[in-house]
Amino acid sequence: MPPTLASLVQHSALKLNVRAGADRLDTPVRWAHASELADPVPYMDGGELLLVTATNLDAENAETMRRYVRRLAGAGVAGVGFGVGVNYEDIPQALVEAAEEAGLPLLEVPRRTPFLAISKAVSAAIAADQYRAVTAGFEAQRELTRAALAGDGPADLLARLAAHIDGWAALYDTSGAVLAAAPDWAARRAARLTPDVERLRDRPAPASIVVADSEDRVELQSLGTGRRARGALAVGTGAALGTAERYAVHSAVALLTLTTARSRSLQGAEQRLGAAVLRMLLAGQPDHARAVAGDLYGDLLDAPFRLLIAEAAAPAGPELLTETMEAAAARTGEALLLVPEGERVVVLAADGGSAVAACASYAEAQDDRAPREGGAEDSDVVVGLSAPSGPIAVSAAYKQAEQALSVARRRGRALVEHEELAAGSVLPLLADDAVRAFADGMLRALYEHDAKGRGDLVASLRAWLSRHGQWDAAAADLGVHRHTLRYRMRRVEEILGRSLDDPDVRMELWLALKTTEAATPADE
Repeated sequence: MPPTLASLVQHSALKLNVRAGADRLDTPVRWAHASELADPVPYMDGGELLLVTATNLDAENAETMRRYVRRLAGAGVAGVGFGVGVNYEDIPQALVEAAEEAGLPLLEVPRRTPFLAISKAVSAAIAADQYRAVTAGFEAQRELTRAALAGDGPADLLARLAAHIDGWAALYDTSGAVLAAAPDWAARRAARLTPDVERLRDRPAPASIVVADSEDRVELQSLGTGRRARGALAVGTGAALGTAERYAVHSAVALLTLTTARSRSLQGAEQRLGAAVLRMLLAGQPDHARAVAGDLYGDLLDAPFRLLIAEAAAPAGPELLTETMEAAAARTGEALLLVPEGERVVVLAADGGSAVAACASYAEAQDDRAPREGGAEDSDVVVGLSAPSGPIAVSAAYKQAEQALSVARRRGRALVEHEELAAGSVLPLLADDAVRAFADGMLRALYEHDAKGRGDLVASLRAWLSRHGQWDAAAADLGVHRHTLRYRMRRVEEILGRSLDDPDVRMELWLALKTTEAATPADE
């Protein structure tokens, strides 16, 4: 604790006597300063014990003393020490009454106590307090280091930190989720700070913010040294951190940052192993892949999994997504095989697991944001997700994810599952510029023929194809004689130079008609 007016009054060598403000002696003293100026306030920082003998003061004038004392109290002066036996044998009553009125402590300094002795006492007490703080900080650093080296995770480190700061502490991952908290009750309090952690995450590390409310004062510190934070530490206390507490927090930040960096290095090694496992699976060697996967990915290969391919739509897109999936998998203990491939990443994740769910939630949030902010280009990432698969079918799952990714890109969606394509219609896939150009080229001659008023070949072709070449049914739909319809179909063959007996031609014409129909509303 820093020195207070009470500790100075209790100092046996100083012989100080309290004349006013006895109820405020717990005020901390930052320094002791002697000044005989009529207005020393411009030269004060606040927290000083001002030592005076009233050489230049009319200390017996009540109004003068009220103004003088009010100025000192407004400047945050801790108290006034009045040296008696120099200019005044006793403290003038006007000063005593003004100090009582303003609530400013007033100490009587006897003639035999030099002001220098008071300054030395304050300086020694401040130095002793700083030494205690540094010693406590080093002790906290040693305890936290031992906890970090124990390898039992961050829980023990957070518990020791909470004890040192007489408060609580919590660790967050990059998504803002609480990984650990101490004491246990602090987890609920920490969870309410997720929006603040997300705000801190957007700042270059290291960074910090203070959140204050009616419950406590919370300080958030980012973890990491790179462009983006790798997590955050929160500490909650009843008041601002002191020197010793600050040492402890800084030590915890450094240790957790080192732990995070070590984890990233280990993650890099795991990714290289994962890349080898994925290559073996794609090459149709599931047995070799299992042998290499060992305990790290073995559980993942023993149950149905999903393969997803994520592609950047913004500079940090796949990184943010994979960090979200990694955090979700870590919380539930799931294995996650993640392989970066340039601007995209390939992931194997347990079907129905938390990582896949986190991916879907992330993509849904991107889709919700994009329409409000300008379209699909505002999404961070585009993802294609395969159907549930197993080790012997990874190559097929990879193709499924690639197909879904292509559709997601065309449709302007953050995520498309292959099951959507398999269960739905092929027609939405025709919404592509190349397909539309093909359809326009194939049918242009028929549209030009109809535009000159020479018949209705396009409508006749559509009716005939929709009736699977049944002349009577198609003619009835058109309200014409079947011979008229036969004539029109011959004209179609002549104009296109293709035979309607060819099933491939009929298929291409039908898809071309459906494509132009789908484009018509937008064109209009």
